[in-house]
Amino acid sequence: MEDIVQLRPEGLYCPAGDFHIDPWGPVARAVITHGHGDHARAGMGQYHTSRSGLPILQWRLREQQFHCHDYGEVFQLGDARVSLHSAGHVLGSAQVRIEARGGTWVVSGDYKRQADPTCEPFEVVPCDTFITESTFGLPIYRWPDTAEVVRDIVRWRDHCAARGQAAILYCYALGKAQRVLAELMAHTDKPVLLHGAIAAGVEIYRRAGISMIRTRLAGETPAAADFAGELVLAPPSAAGSAWLRRFGGAQQGFASGWMRVRGNRRRRNMDRGFVISDHADWPGLMRTIRDTGARRVIVTHGDTRALVRALNEDGIAAEALATQFGEDD
Repeated sequence: MEDIVQLRPEGLYCPAGDFHIDPWGPVARAVITHGHGDHARAGMGQYHTSRSGLPILQWRLREQQFHCHDYGEVFQLGDARVSLHSAGHVLGSAQVRIEARGGTWVVSGDYKRQADPTCEPFEVVPCDTFITESTFGLPIYRWPDTAEVVRDIVRWRDHCAARGQAAILYCYALGKAQRVLAELMAHTDKPVLLHGAIAAGVEIYRRAGISMIRTRLAGETPAAADFAGELVLAPPSAAGSAWLRRFGGAQQGFASGWMRVRGNRRRRNMDRGFVISDHADWPGLMRTIRDTGARRVIVTHGDTRALVRALNEDGIAAEALATQFGEDD
């Protein structure tokens, strides 16, 4: 029987519904899992997205032909019955459930199982075939409690204050920055400074009703000495840029799942690494695959080898699929 989802030059394609999922080439009809740049690109004829994800796509892609759907709402595309279900990755992120030709497939997009105050929680969607991401598909990737990591960020900021330094924390502008700002509310009431590239996304989340700690633009503080003891959120692209000079001898940290491996921190020349990820860790991947009840698993987006091997050893038919999905930012 022909696969319900196939790999075409433009990306993942559903012949029964004549649509692509997160395509990387221009297509007539696209179903988008979330607003990160490796999943949502301009140039599509029509976009289908979750209702809560629409403001992010409008911000990222400007005026397009959007069709919004509530989570769990079934809509017909060609001969396929399609619905979107929360992925727990960022605000509005969705898994794509496709029912066609007597089978049910789910394309996960990016997802996580940890609790996150800035987005809808992950929903387990039973299926026959599950196409799962594998960004952190190695057993070493296991996430600590986020609240403890955020307390560590506050302690680091206080340590920098005692040294007369600013604490520059690099994090992705969509999802990660907002999550850090929301989690900080339980541990401090001091405002956080933002790089301009992060401020726009924070405002999108505030309009959606997401509660976060108070913020202001870093550019509103003119002198380097005035940054002592401040926590400043910036995108990874700001590291090593001219923008950084205004902070003098600031310490630099990175909030990412990649910081679970100490060598990654050294390679990025960071003073501190904080393990916070918006993707599933190894236990989360294994748990989710089992929860779906899928008899067949297709693994993509990251190092797929270890996960495919572990699933096959566990009696689940698994295979790898090469796609062009990459970094979140």
